[in-house]
Amino acid sequence: MNYPEFFKSLELIKVQDPLSAILGAFEMGIYEFNYLDVVKSAGHSCPTVAGAYLITLEAIKALYPNGPAVRGEIKVEFKEELQEGVAGVISNVVSQITGATDKSGFKGLSGKFARHSLMNFSSNISSSARFTRVDSGKSVDVFYDPSPVAPSPSMNPLMQKIMGGLAEPKEIKEFGELWQERVKRIFENSSSVIRVVEL
Repeated sequence: MNYPEFFKSLELIKVQDPLSAILGAFEMGIYEFNYLDVVKSAGHSCPTVAGAYLITLEAIKALYPNGPAVRGEIKVEFKEELQEGVAGVISNVVSQITGATDKSGFKGLSGKFARHSLMNFSSNISSSARFTRVDSGKSVDVFYDPSPVAPSPSMNPLMQKIMGGLAEPKEIKEFGELWQERVKRIFENSSSVIRVVEL
């Protein structure tokens, strides 16, 4: 399996999942997500998927400064409707990492470990997403704007040729490389594209 080398260098997200500990999936329920994990699930790597990974990473670091996030105990809110724009793509990545879902998630064991109803859309917030610890009520708003990291000027004409069925194989390859180069720069400049506000 070949993929961009920079995937390997990106920061991991460590979680503790009490449900997985009880069910014997991971010792003490501790495991990690990396960017490659979410790319596999999304089927692609793009500024949106990168942004979803980054907002989750930075929210978790703010909410759990001294240890791993507790998966299944984080509520997530979005200002958009689920069907609006890229909200669905972002929420799928966030759900994968945090365990939070709207109505489709795990219903729990004897009233514990439920994952459904931890994700809400059309919320009255101004940020890209709001993350809240269920145990303490501590919340953070996370803002994501990739516009400071501009795409290569060559990308648009190449995309037009690809969409029109006129691109040569080398041009398709070049487009993919330029696309991932921007994703890499977004990660390298995360402080310019992500802002976390503690509430």
